[in-house]
This record gives sequence, structure tokens and C-alpha cells, in this order.
Amino acid sequence: MIKAGIIGGSGYTGGELIRLLLHHPSATLDFVFSTTRAGTSISETHTDLLGTTTLKFTDKVNPDADVIFLCLGHGNSTQFLQDHSFSEKTRIIDLSNDFRLGKQNTLDKRSFVYGLPELRKEEICKAKNVANPGCFATAIQLALLPLAKAQMLNHEVHINATTGSTGAGVSLSNTTHYSWRENNMSHYKAFIHQHLDEINESLEHFQPQKGKLRFIPNRGNFTRGIWATAYTRFEGKQEEADALYKDYYKDEPFTHVSEKAISLKPVINSNNCHLNLLVHDGVLLIASAIDNLLKGASGQAVQNMNLMFGLPEGEGLHLKSSIF
Repeated sequence: MIKAGIIGGSGYTGGELIRLLLHHPSATLDFVFSTTRAGTSISETHTDLLGTTTLKFTDKVNPDADVIFLCLGHGNSTQFLQDHSFSEKTRIIDLSNDFRLGKQNTLDKRSFVYGLPELRKEEICKAKNVANPGCFATAIQLALLPLAKAQMLNHEVHINATTGSTGAGVSLSNTTHYSWRENNMSHYKAFIHQHLDEINESLEHFQPQKGKLRFIPNRGNFTRGIWATAYTRFEGKQEEADALYKDYYKDEPFTHVSEKAISLKPVINSNNCHLNLLVHDGVLLIASAIDNLLKGASGQAVQNMNLMFGLPEGEGLHLKSSIF
């Protein structure tokens, strides 16, 4: 059994990760570290786990754990690893943005592989440390990677993506509390969202000279999920677009291309990404839907753990969405 520890387990992604690891057939949850909740029952914070676990949060770490998941705020993973040492065998999966970019993916003797399985699976399988992708970045990369590999991102790409309120974390702010979010919508960080850097880096892995990305992120009045649409000029036919995407994802267990229109609800509470393509008047529209807390965070982290330890990629991730 893989002995796993979680650093920062009181948030949304931490809670989802706890649930996944408690039910994983090849892993055991050794500890969940929290300085603010040490000594309290995990089920007091994550009430969906009442009756599932008697574990309590702790302010101590096991330096000999097989894998550590860092569910900390951006910028805090680096500091935590500088303050705490782990054994040579311990593997790290970081869910923040601290190590996602090539220019910052090394800390002391640890180097991190970018953890999008649909892009870097072979490297992840050999990695000791993985930087889990961002949620917007996951949905948008999965929408565009086949075009980049085929050298077809030659024009501007216009992207509009909406995330649920859980994407902002558990802490309340002016734009996350109920009376603001309900029956409301807004955009933020237009054209400058931080996930653009990792998206561009991944696409340029295939096509160094590509069109510019114009990304508008939105806040939605729902709790979880990301609905993204992207469009760009395309000279092929519908059948060619479908074939291109199906070929790219033919061996991927969690990314599925639908010939029918998709919606957000069928991917919620799953580790799946659903894609749909529409060619019209020389333009290709790609719709992409994921659960921001699973394929966009904790589910993908467990998917990476499976790859790193030589397990079946989908182990512990056979989840059922609720579409009604």
C-alpha cells in the first residue's frame, strides 16, 4: 500500500483528495497536516466524511511517507518544502502553481515534471516530483493540444471559460459569498490570467510559433465545474476535426470526444474531460468541460500518483457523476 500524506487538507481540493485516498484500493492515508485544525476530526471540517474516517488533523508530518500531496496556497509549497525534509523515496505532488513552469520547476535537488497526463505521461511515470496543472489550464489545454500537435494553431485563439465558486477556495471574499454570486456573473483577469503561462508553455511544446491566446475567465453562479469554449480559424472539415481529436485521445481514459453537443453536468464529480467540436464557416469551435476540483485538481493528482507508482491510471477514480 502507498502511504500518503496531505499537507493542507482543510480546503476544497484537500477534502476531495482525502475522499479519493480513503477509498483508493492501493493507498492508505497516513496523515493530514493542518496547523489551524490539529487535533480536530477531519469529518468536522469535511462533513461528507462523517462515518467514513476517524482520522484527525495533525501538525506533524511523516518524513518517510511514500507520497506527499501539497494542497497549499500559491507560493506556500516552496516555503513548506524548505522548512520540512522528506526521505529520498518520498514523492511530491504539488497542487499549487509554484513549480508548473519550466523556469521555476526546480527546488534544491527536486525537479518537477508538469503533470498533465495527456501531454507528458511518459515523463510522469518516471518522475519523483510532479506539478499538478491548474484547473483552467487543464480544460483549455485539453481543448487545444491536438491542434498544436498538428501545427494548426496558426491564428488567434479566442477562449471564454467559466468556473464555479469552489475555484476561488473556501475563504470568503466579495465575489464568493452567496448574495453576490447567486444570479450573477462577471469576468476577471481578462487577457492576463496566471494560467496562460502554463497553457502557452504546453502548446509551444508542440508548436513553438503559434497564434496568440485571448482568454476571458468568468465567475459562474454554480459551485463546481469549468465550462470552456475556444475558437480559431480552421481550414478542414468536421470529419477531419473529429478524427484529429479522437486520434490524439484514443488511449486516454479520462478525455472523451463527443460528436454530440456536451454540457457541464455530466462531468461533475468525475475525473473526466468531455470535448465537442463544431466546424462552421472556416472556424473550429471546441467546447471543453471538467470538474475543477477533480480533473482540475485532486482527481488529476491521484491520476498522477497512479502513473508514478506504476498503477492502472484510473485506479481509485471510477467515479459517478450526477446528471439529474
